[in-house]
Amino acid sequence: MREFMIMKKTLLGSLLALSIAVIGCGKKEEGGSPSQAEAPKPTGPIRIGLAAPLTGSYAKIGNDMLNGAILAIEQKNAGGGVLGRKIELIKRDDQGEPKQAVAVARELTDAKVSAVVGHFNSGCTIPASEIYNDAKVPAVTPASTNPQVTDRGYLYMFRVCGRDDQQGSVGAEFALNELKVKRVAVLHDKTTYGQGLADEFKKKAEKLGLQVVYYAGIPKEEYDFRANITAMKNVSPELVYFGGIYNQAGPLVVQMKQSGLDAKFMSGDGTIDKEFIKTASKDAENSYLTFGPDPAKVPSARPFIDGYKNRFKEDIGTYSIYGYDSATILMAAMEKAGTVDGEKVAKTMHSMKFDCAMGSIGFDERGDITASYYILWVVKNGEFVPYEK
Repeated sequence: MREFMIMKKTLLGSLLALSIAVIGCGKKEEGGSPSQAEAPKPTGPIRIGLAAPLTGSYAKIGNDMLNGAILAIEQKNAGGGVLGRKIELIKRDDQGEPKQAVAVARELTDAKVSAVVGHFNSGCTIPASEIYNDAKVPAVTPASTNPQVTDRGYLYMFRVCGRDDQQGSVGAEFALNELKVKRVAVLHDKTTYGQGLADEFKKKAEKLGLQVVYYAGIPKEEYDFRANITAMKNVSPELVYFGGIYNQAGPLVVQMKQSGLDAKFMSGDGTIDKEFIKTASKDAENSYLTFGPDPAKVPSARPFIDGYKNRFKEDIGTYSIYGYDSATILMAAMEKAGTVDGEKVAKTMHSMKFDCAMGSIGFDERGDITASYYILWVVKNGEFVPYEK
């Protein structure tokens, strides 16, 4: 009898445990555990930041970049957005100042942007990119050409423009082979971009056997070049190379002509803006500049050029198309990755090519574009045109 009671209790205990297990399994099937339940998909907008000099000396270029990004995002939203979500553009003004750029980068990451288009100035992009990299936010600069932008090996930093070690070399080779000069003067604006570009030109020029007879820097806020021009006249350069931006290049060229300095003028992609010609007027004629290909000659750019003029009632600016392509690439990478997760988006950007207004764009392991970039431009009849022999 005692054995029967023990067996009965054991059987009842087993049945009770089994029933609890069955009930528990039934609940798991209905709702699932928190770890196994499918998380709800985000429905709010995807935020993309835009950081550029929207006020100050470089505002023209900054707003050209902004308008390009605006157009890309408006077109994408009109087609349904990205991953079923609209894109919201969060713009911030870095004023072309490194300290402000760092503050802007923190504002954007605090605002939980998924990606950033920016900055313009290399001196802004370099410190800001450290913040984006720490926050795992992919960033594409439309214009920062200093090698350090990508040479630090940050997974999240990209550019759709070239590098100054390429640009300086192209300029120096052109000076030797096409302009046939032997004596060059080099002037820069003491910024990360301007001095970096000037140094790359100087290094290549000396390697090619050109004689650098003058080298100096002048603050980016300075517009009186008379002392520099007097010093240059004393050493008789055949070419003056300027590493800097259009707002200084214009007055420099005018003062060179006024002083009687008989030398050709060359600069980089920071000078190729209509404001340079507007400021220098006829003195800008036959100035030589390094920059990317002419969008008007790129078939894939035509819809962008027409769409930009229709949207903003003006022709594209120098960096409008690069702002457009930067935003286009970020959105396409999110779609391809199937997520806005920064690491996955960045790795996707490193692994594929993108159909852009300026053609097919791919990135190497550093985040630099893989295609060749720089050509020579010249001012003819008050217009920038690609150089032809």
